[in-house]
Amino acid sequence: MIARYSRPEMARIWTQESKYEAWLKVELAVCEVYAKRGIIPTDALGRIKAGAKVDAARIDEIETRTRHDVIAFLTNLEESIGADSRHVHLGLTSSDVVDTAQALQLVAASELLLAGLERLRAALRVLALRHKETICVGRTHGIHAEPTSFGLKAALWFAEAGRNLERLRRAREAVRVGKISGAVGNFAHVEPEVEEEVCRLLGLEPAPISTQVVQRDRHAELCATLAIVAASLEKIATEIRSLQRTEILEAEEPFTEGQKGSSAMPHKRNPVSCEQICGLARIVRTNSLAAFENVALWHERDISHSSVERVILPDSTLLVDYMLHLMIRIIEGLRVYPERMRENLERSYGLMFSQRVLLRLAETGLPRQEAYEIVQGSAMRAWEERKPFRALLAAEPQVTARLSPADLDACFDPAWYLRNVDAIYRRAGLL
Repeated sequence: MIARYSRPEMARIWTQESKYEAWLKVELAVCEVYAKRGIIPTDALGRIKAGAKVDAARIDEIETRTRHDVIAFLTNLEESIGADSRHVHLGLTSSDVVDTAQALQLVAASELLLAGLERLRAALRVLALRHKETICVGRTHGIHAEPTSFGLKAALWFAEAGRNLERLRRAREAVRVGKISGAVGNFAHVEPEVEEEVCRLLGLEPAPISTQVVQRDRHAELCATLAIVAASLEKIATEIRSLQRTEILEAEEPFTEGQKGSSAMPHKRNPVSCEQICGLARIVRTNSLAAFENVALWHERDISHSSVERVILPDSTLLVDYMLHLMIRIIEGLRVYPERMRENLERSYGLMFSQRVLLRLAETGLPRQEAYEIVQGSAMRAWEERKPFRALLAAEPQVTARLSPADLDACFDPAWYLRNVDAIYRRAGLL
C-alpha cells in the first residue's frame, strides 16, 4: 500500500537494489582501507572493485536457502568476484554492513525531506506575506474570539516549519553514524582506526561506542522527528479543513478541473488531500512508537528491531515525503476568500470587540469587574436577540456616560488588532 504514496526519488532509496548497492559500498570501503593498510593486496582491491556486482533477484533467490540476507549477499558477491572474495568481509559482522549502509539510506532520505520542508516553508512565506493585512476572525474553542490576520496563520506555520528543519537536521546527524567494530562492538578483529577511515570515506561519523549494532535511540530520534513533522502538517491540514466547512468557507484546498468530490452529490468539493494528510500522520506517529520499542535490545544485540525497521523506516520517510508534496501543492494552490472572512466578522454581531470596550471603560476609571458585567450583559443580549452589539452598548447609559460615539466607534475598528503584525513577522523572520 505504501507504494501508492511513493515519489520516485524517495522510493528508489528503499528498493532492494539500492539496499544491496549500499551494502556493497560499505564492503568496498572496508576493502579500500584494508588495502591501504596492507591487510589485503592492492591488486586484489582493483579486481574486487572491477568485478563486484550485486544482483537483487539472485540475492533474494539465495536467501530462500540460507535464510540469512547478508550471507546471501556475500554469496552473490563471491559469484561475481571469484577467489578474491576471500578478502571481503574480513573481521566484520553482518550489522557492520547493514547498519552502516542503512545510515547512508537514512541520510539520503533525510536530505530529500529537508528539501521538501524548505519548499513548504518557501510556499508558507509567500502565503503569509500575501495575506499579512487580510483581516479574519480569530477563533478559540471554535468560537469567535477577536479579529486577526489570516497571514498570521501562515506565519505561524512558517515558523514551525523552521523548527522542523532544525529538528530534522539534528536527527539526520544522529543517524549519520556507521560502525565497523565487529560482533560485539569491541574491535576484536578490526582496529578502531579502520572504522574511522571507512566512515570518513562514506561521509559518516564512527559511532563512539556500539555493541553489534548502532544504538537505536538514534533511529528513534529520527522517527520521533518525522512524527513531529507529520503532526505539523496535520495541524495545517486540520485548520484548512475547518476553514473549508460550508458554514465558514474562508479558505479551500485546490480543486482541479475534472476532479470529483462525491459519487452521489455533484456539488461536493471535499478537503480530501487535507484529510489524507491527517490520516497518514497517524501512521507516522504510530511508527515512532515502534522505533522507541527498538531501543531496548537483549545484551549486545538481538534481531527484534530488524523486522520492525524494514517497515517503519521506509514507510515513515516515504509517507512524510508524500505528505510534504501534498501540502506544498495545497499551500501553493490554496483558495483564500477575504470577502467571506469579512462576512464572517459580522456573524457574531460585533461581539469580538468586547474586550476593547471593556478595557476602554476601565481606562475611564470604572472598576474592571463592573465594566466586565456591563459589557457581558450587552453581549449576552446580542447573542440571544440577534442584535448588533454596538447598538446595544450605545443604548446603555453606563456606557454612554463614559464613552462618546467616537470612542465607541474606535473600539469597533478591526484594523486596530493588526497594529503589531509587522513586529510578529519580524520575529518570525518574514520581514
